[in-house]
Amino acid sequence: MILYPAIDLKDGQCVRLLRGEMEAATVFGDDPAAQAASFVEAGCEWLHLVDLNGAFAGQPVNGAAVEAILARVSVPCQLGGGIRDMATIEAWLSKGLARVILGTVAVENPDLVREAARAFPGKVAVGVDARKGRVATKGWATETDVMVTDLARSFEDAGVAALIYTDIDRDGAMAGPNIEATEALARAVSIPVIASGGVSRMEDLTALRDTGVIAGAISGRALYDGAIDLGAALAALR
Repeated sequence: MILYPAIDLKDGQCVRLLRGEMEAATVFGDDPAAQAASFVEAGCEWLHLVDLNGAFAGQPVNGAAVEAILARVSVPCQLGGGIRDMATIEAWLSKGLARVILGTVAVENPDLVREAARAFPGKVAVGVDARKGRVATKGWATETDVMVTDLARSFEDAGVAALIYTDIDRDGAMAGPNIEATEALARAVSIPVIASGGVSRMEDLTALRDTGVIAGAISGRALYDGAIDLGAALAALR
């Protein structure tokens, strides 16, 4: 199982939100590229980047910070937040991003996801963000009637590289991930599932790993707070 350290970008800074609320942001640093480099020095094999402003604006906002990270590190990076058209997808991939994460458009324009996954094999993931089993979009500000499993299954034949499943109520709350829901999703589809939201201690990582079906886990706040030692976690997951 791959551990993805998270760098959430708001106004050019590294932050963590509580349950996706922009007003509940804790700033962890104002040099995202240096933060990325420190994660890589600890041995991580991937980075998970989120343009929080972009998720609300519907277009990239923290592009300069993302480009600085890409220039600084050599490990593959995936990015979500405000990527909602083919031109933006192409632009990010051409700048060296390994994978784009499509969330809102996966609900509103699923044909774009299919087109992008065909055009860029292995480089398109779908972000499935949910409250109580229902998908939320537009930076989690809009709740839909779409069920998580239905959305995931609709991309079963699309060539999507991964599903990133976030339980919004757990995100940033340091209360543990929704292992049951994440495992159920992973068993319902053949697409690799990455767990996000609430991963706050080593035991969370081992519990996700021990399901045997979850491909990865994203952690942010716990790494910044020191609740999870990144080097030790990577060694344990290997």
